[in-house]
Amino acid sequence: MSPTRRKFLKISGLALTSSYLPACAEQTGDPKKPRFDISLAQWSLHRTLRAGKLTNLEFPKYAKDKFGILAVEYVNSFMKKQAKNMSYLKDLKSRTDGEGVKNILIMCDGEGRLGAKTKEERTKTVNNHKRWVDAAKFLGCHSIRVNAGGPGSREELAKQVVDGLTQLSLFAKSHSINVIVENHGGLSSDGAWLAGVLKTVGMENCGSLPDFGNFHKYDRYQGMKDLIPFAKGVSAKSGKFDAKGNEVDTDFVKMMGIVAASEYEGYVGVEYAGGKLSEDDGIIATKRLLEKVFKLL
Repeated sequence: MSPTRRKFLKISGLALTSSYLPACAEQTGDPKKPRFDISLAQWSLHRTLRAGKLTNLEFPKYAKDKFGILAVEYVNSFMKKQAKNMSYLKDLKSRTDGEGVKNILIMCDGEGRLGAKTKEERTKTVNNHKRWVDAAKFLGCHSIRVNAGGPGSREELAKQVVDGLTQLSLFAKSHSINVIVENHGGLSSDGAWLAGVLKTVGMENCGSLPDFGNFHKYDRYQGMKDLIPFAKGVSAKSGKFDAKGNEVDTDFVKMMGIVAASEYEGYVGVEYAGGKLSEDDGIIATKRLLEKVFKLL
């Protein structure tokens, strides 16, 4: 894509005009290869999993059979005690390999704060995450998703998170695993703040996982512009749909236009977080909307 076209797209609010439609094939270099693929974030089925109607081991096959999705994003909460259980991990990998489902990433929660006040606390948090780096490597994932939480002012927390992320990213680098930060509450939902943190870390394997819906008290489209240069994944969060199948709170065409105007290529994760539709129906509605937008792109 030429610099002129890229500049036009950003300035024009990234409307999908006829002059823009060929851009995806132009960027990938192969008109037959889709620029974006769809993955399924396990959180979309958190109520089903918590009710015991589906297990973590069954999740990949369910994603394939129920939704036709061949790439999955795990949440560590649903296999909390299994990070070092090689028998379990081998079983999970065998199942995904057998189904032709790709393991993309593991979202890590409840392992401490990477932006904790003291060096000792941050190092403990880093050590807690190392087992998930190992598990992600074994499963064939490209990343673990982490949170950038902790106490202090904007400046204080930024320094603390930079230290925690740097420690963890150095370890993950030796495993060829990315450490990616989601805008997931607190200052991390401020796109400019998080982009500044990632720029300061300055490591190739330390990036972002921008979520459509988690820019609290911050413009979501500006947030995507802030974080997409660092993205190694994209989370298409949805909650409510109108009668035409469009997401009520996020303009998916505008949001994906920002993604398409960047250099990002890869997976866009379906993450249904609503309550009006069932989890299955919400996933189907989100996937259908993404597919419609992809055709426009």
